Amino acid sequence: MAISSNAEPADAGRKTEACPICGGAGYLVRDVPPGHPDFHTLIPCRCKQQELERRRRDQLQQVSNLGGLARMTFGNFLPEGVGMPDEKRRNLRLAYQAAREFARQPRGWLIFKGSYGCGKTHLAAAIANECVERGETVLFVVVPDLLDYLRSAFAPHSEETFDERFESIRSAPLLILDELGVQAATPWAQEKLYQLLNHRSNARLPTVITTNCELEELDARVRSRLTETDFCQIVGIIAGDYRQSGPSGNDVTQNDLNSISQVSEMTFERFSLREEELSENQEENLRHGLALAHSFAEHPDGWLIFIGEHGTGKTHLAAAIANARQSRGQSVVFVTVPDLLDYLRSAYSPNSQVSFDKRFEEVRRCPLLILDDLGTESGTPWAREKLYQIINYRYNLRLPTVFTTSQLLERIDPRLRSRMLVQGRAERFALEVPAFTGAVSSLAPRRRRAGKRAND
Repeated sequence: MAISSNAEPADAGRKTEACPICGGAGYLVRDVPPGHPDFHTLIPCRCKQQELERRRRDQLQQVSNLGGLARMTFGNFLPEGVGMPDEKRRNLRLAYQAAREFARQPRGWLIFKGSYGCGKTHLAAAIANECVERGETVLFVVVPDLLDYLRSAFAPHSEETFDERFESIRSAPLLILDELGVQAATPWAQEKLYQLLNHRSNARLPTVITTNCELEELDARVRSRLTETDFCQIVGIIAGDYRQSGPSGNDVTQNDLNSISQVSEMTFERFSLREEELSENQEENLRHGLALAHSFAEHPDGWLIFIGEHGTGKTHLAAAIANARQSRGQSVVFVTVPDLLDYLRSAYSPNSQVSFDKRFEEVRRCPLLILDDLGTESGTPWAREKLYQIINYRYNLRLPTVFTTSQLLERIDPRLRSRMLVQGRAERFALEVPAFTGAVSSLAPRRRRAGKRAND
């Protein structure tokens, strides 16, 4: 069908540069006979389409509530971080790649979990900005602001009804919810969030969510929607606060919590198999424990739990793992459990320069955590709760962790024990040797003489 430029739009009288197609009118009509559905229907010329596209992008950015976040793009995101150890750099790059893939083809739900300043909002905003740049409709909103926006619909002079506002949000082609979990947990708020997420889950509408919370801390109905494994991808970001990164940052691996400097001499090379004092079976047990520690230090994966009496060598093996990993540039925290709890409690001091939340996040997110002497802490409800939150978080994110304990597992808090007994996730090893005293056992000379006769 031919295109004619005999349109007379309302703004045709304004002076515009002459277009070779429409002569500057901006609109065209199709050259079709009367009765055709497109007869005398105005269509924008190519020059007008470019102007309309610019307006459309501007409107989308306003509707998307991006505002100052328009500067947050993939181009200025640092996927390697700043001054981060290898483990955190790899983790951050995986999160970056997940965001890029989602932005190219928004499908399902993408959930970023991480502490303040780790980059999750930047990645979510970058997804929104890339989609808006393509002309797609995106709604980016901070969850508390969303709830305030919905509440304002009840005002007498609101131009929209609550139902109209709620429908426009829950049916948005791409919805990005920032800071889920920081809203006031009123019954109304929980109900609206559940209705919103349940609708989008049922309709399979692409959604991006960021949260500082553990999934266990969210409303159970909301949590059930976020954990649909065939539809939701959860990306945990363990990077620290970008604003505190680098050599001057407040890194838990460098502060007064970490005791790794106090056990720097406990290396694999200095570990004694105590041939002079142990029986053959006991020495074999110690060799097995040493081999496990070596293997874990080479490829930290899952949990490793050393169980044994005081003086059997379990702390030395755990410290040797820490020193080996630190020598390779990995961030490691080595701390006794009572010291850890004291460190967390001290954040409540009026003179503390670091908030409790920041200290807590630093510990539970560190790439490799070694908890020495689990079970020797005071068993207060607060202590049990904080330990469970740390250990459960690391269990869910599969962060490598080493424990030492002189307690039988039956005496450990049942919630912790349930995580430690999961096959394939935690390896337990009991050091069945007496405490090291430096004395030579009477069994050792007999073993040496038996060995000599065999050699003869």
